[in-house]
Amino acid sequence: MKGIADKPSFIIELLEGGVTLEDVIDGHICQQTLVEKSAFVVGDLGALMQQHVCWQSVVPQLQPYYPVKCNSSPAIIEVLASLGLGFVCTNKAEVSLVLEHGVSPDNIILSGVCKQVAHIKHAAKNNIQHLVCENEAELSKISRLHPNAKLLLQLSTKAHAAETSMTFGFSLKSCRHLLEAAKEMGVQVVGVTFNIPSSCQDLQEAYTHALSDARCVFDMGADLGFNMNILDIGGGFTGSEFQLKQVESAVRPLLDAYFSPLSGVHVLAQPGTFYVASAFNLAVNVIGKKVATPQWDNLPQSENNEDTEFLYYMNEGVYGPFSRKLLGNTITAPSVHKRVLCAEEAVFPSSLWGPSLDQLDCVVEHCLLPELSVGDWLLFSNMGACSLEELSSSQLPIYYTVSTCDWYVMQEAGVALDSVMKNFSMVQFDLHITLFEKGIHPFSEI
Repeated sequence: MKGIADKPSFIIELLEGGVTLEDVIDGHICQQTLVEKSAFVVGDLGALMQQHVCWQSVVPQLQPYYPVKCNSSPAIIEVLASLGLGFVCTNKAEVSLVLEHGVSPDNIILSGVCKQVAHIKHAAKNNIQHLVCENEAELSKISRLHPNAKLLLQLSTKAHAAETSMTFGFSLKSCRHLLEAAKEMGVQVVGVTFNIPSSCQDLQEAYTHALSDARCVFDMGADLGFNMNILDIGGGFTGSEFQLKQVESAVRPLLDAYFSPLSGVHVLAQPGTFYVASAFNLAVNVIGKKVATPQWDNLPQSENNEDTEFLYYMNEGVYGPFSRKLLGNTITAPSVHKRVLCAEEAVFPSSLWGPSLDQLDCVVEHCLLPELSVGDWLLFSNMGACSLEELSSSQLPIYYTVSTCDWYVMQEAGVALDSVMKNFSMVQFDLHITLFEKGIHPFSEI
């Protein structure tokens, strides 16, 4: 496999000798204590393997295609490519990244509502044939620039429309016209794609409508002579095994009814957050602190410690790794590094802010935390669904790890990353030697 194996741009720290992910975080916090206390990210590639095993056990009938925009870390692309996943790309850069990791063009889909001319030409040049299309204008552009493309028509769904003010995809009423236009232009249509958001409350109803509509589109396409053989049910997978089982329970009987295995239709899905969310942890440092009068009218009086509220400022905010907050996503409250709360310890209303002093730079509006000091560290979990650009914009260092147990499982699954491995148990030992030589006991000054 070419790409990372030839030019490694990351190092994976192999955890041996009982070293845990928590030890890795401790070690890097120790290092940052000696320098400038910068925020950093720790990625556990073993979590990718664990999620892949979960996916295969719960929904083996769904071929996973990873949406690169979710997190384009080279390490993630390398591992998922080795596991045989397909990839959904939205631009030329993502296509190039995936191709560099040896992924076959047959396993790449170029998505995006309105694709740039250069991106369509790049797909055609690299023999990437599967493109998503949602309207006649896009169809005309693709027919001119990539006449050999095989189109997946983007079908709108009620669940997706309810979540956004803009409607993406074509409706069932307009699909006949779009199929006839594709026929007239000589462009192949091979399938349908749709998306049910993870926020959907009634999965059964949402998938029933979407798959019923998709079946109608397949039948119309077949009537016009198209070989319809790909169904992409999109994303909406949170990362929870429980939620995945809920989706499976809703989808399986519908697929059996509308797209049975005997139909020859390949069923795809786009688990982005599912694979990567739990794989990354972000450590940030508290750089400022204020006391204010709390505005929480619904806070229980027993927890409202003498009307004290703390505002903490961190060295990263919404203009960095927490940018998804600006899109309306909720950031889960962090844990405090090296603090185990006892039942008697007081907690206070708190809010967490980025360093910009912008009123939008509020990462967590309301949470209960023990009183913190400037210099304390906060640990945010489930930060994997954060694009590499968001991390790179703050130039955050990313440390990749994997336990020996997960490493053996990955090797058995065909993941070969030996060229970028090093032993973290030795690194951890050397770090503590360095600290003691400097007269610093680990965490004594954190």
